[in-house]
Amino acid sequence: MHEIKVPALAESVSEARLLAWHLQVGQPVRRGDNLVDLETDKVTLEIPAPADGVLAEILKQEGEAVNSQELIARLDDDAGTPTMGPAARALVAEHGLDPAAIPATGKAGRLLKEDVLNHLKRSPPGQAAAAPAQPGQPEVAAPSLPEGAGAPQPAAPQPGQPSPAARPERRVPMSALRRRIAERLLQSQRENASLTTFNEVNMRPVMELRRRYREEFEQRHGVRLGYMSFFAKAAVEALRRFPVVNASVADGDIVYHEYYDLSIAISAPRGLVTPVVRAADRLSLAGIESAIRELGEKARQGTLAMEELLGGIFTITNGGIFGSLVSTPILNPPQSAILGMHKIQERPVAEDGKVVIRPMMYLALSYDHRIVDGREAVQFLVAVKDLLEDPARLLLQV
Repeated sequence: MHEIKVPALAESVSEARLLAWHLQVGQPVRRGDNLVDLETDKVTLEIPAPADGVLAEILKQEGEAVNSQELIARLDDDAGTPTMGPAARALVAEHGLDPAAIPATGKAGRLLKEDVLNHLKRSPPGQAAAAPAQPGQPEVAAPSLPEGAGAPQPAAPQPGQPSPAARPERRVPMSALRRRIAERLLQSQRENASLTTFNEVNMRPVMELRRRYREEFEQRHGVRLGYMSFFAKAAVEALRRFPVVNASVADGDIVYHEYYDLSIAISAPRGLVTPVVRAADRLSLAGIESAIRELGEKARQGTLAMEELLGGIFTITNGGIFGSLVSTPILNPPQSAILGMHKIQERPVAEDGKVVIRPMMYLALSYDHRIVDGREAVQFLVAVKDLLEDPARLLLQV
């Protein structure tokens, strides 16, 4: 008998919750198959089966909170249950059957789809429907009563009033990730003296550079040349010049970080996450783009590891991909600053005494005024602007 436990969780993980069991008690499982999804306030984890066998007991149900190393199930590797293919397994799960009670005719005792169908034909009518609902499966609805019988009927709506059926509602539990996001946003507003400074950048030089080298860049490096790598490089150079923006507050001290791990905000199906591009100062544009693409794919698939979400010292977020023209990003504690990108929009601007049309983007820097002065925040944002409007500065570091 194997004990299935919650994996060891990082100290920074405040809670975990069982999302969905993928097997029912009595079903066979192969070693490495995913037994259950576990949601933390940072990532979703899969708990694999440690051996071939049968899921013998489920101790924690879907939606329950669990702790690190807590026992949640038991797996029997000596139950003698037959193995089965996907089609047979689906039928067993659909009808709530015990696979051990079905004669298996396949090679080496393998349970075939035909075995399950034959068993269903031999079963008394209605037996499968009477099986109890398994965890996570909807219960069979009771037969409806004849009209006028049972509970009183609701009063008819008054003239001009919408009927209850026309105003449906749906309530779902808030995920651990969504609750944690809410907690961190409120914590950030309570504990930081947050201010935001704005500027705008002419994106024409970067756009022309991308247009000129985009195809060659993609052919050589196998990754698309986006805008985020330029902003990451510009942010790293500006952080070098203004180290306090790269600092954080800890126990009354200012901690200056002499490395450049950038958190990149990514919108995933479960909510906003900020995985970290490590040592961004040592990466090329292609290296940054590759790292962001990999993290983005993991975020969308829900496979980010905890260590990929911890340790960032400065965040970049791009609301422009959703059409945001300007916003005030909220600090990501314990970081002291966050850079907000926005939609590129053609606007009239003055150049050399003439009005011209340029692709402009508003930039926003929210910062913790406890340690970052307004002068430093403004100069940091101006440095980012200058670097983007003359990308050669990124190579020369001037």
